[in-house]
Amino acid sequence: MKKTKLLNAALSHLIAQLGHNDVVVVGDAGLPVPAGVPCIDLALMRGLPSLAQVLEALESEMQVERMVLAKETFFANQGELPGWLPPVWRELPIEQVAHEVFKQRNAQARAVIRTGECTPFSNVMLVAGVAF
Repeated sequence: MKKTKLLNAALSHLIAQLGHNDVVVVGDAGLPVPAGVPCIDLALMRGLPSLAQVLEALESEMQVERMVLAKETFFANQGELPGWLPPVWRELPIEQVAHEVFKQRNAQARAVIRTGECTPFSNVMLVAGVAF
């Protein structure tokens, strides 16, 4: 049995395969997934699991170098970083793009992880770093 928080086999497998600069998208329940991009669908019902819960589990295993957020995410959070970002990632570089550009970039992701989050613009691209 694993010792870290992350128990989901598909997520563990995805993280184990990531290389430097690979992108993983973690999105709300409504984020479209482009054809051909694998989707790890964790959504159970509205709000479960939350984006914060999924990011907390990912943070226990994934080395993140930087993030990409839609500009609209900051508007929805009164110009602040969203509360669902784990504290350890709040100091990372963040690229801001228009929501439409964010959705287009999903096509280059290694995978999109769908949560049950129903808060508008609750989506983040995690760019993999190296742990050495």
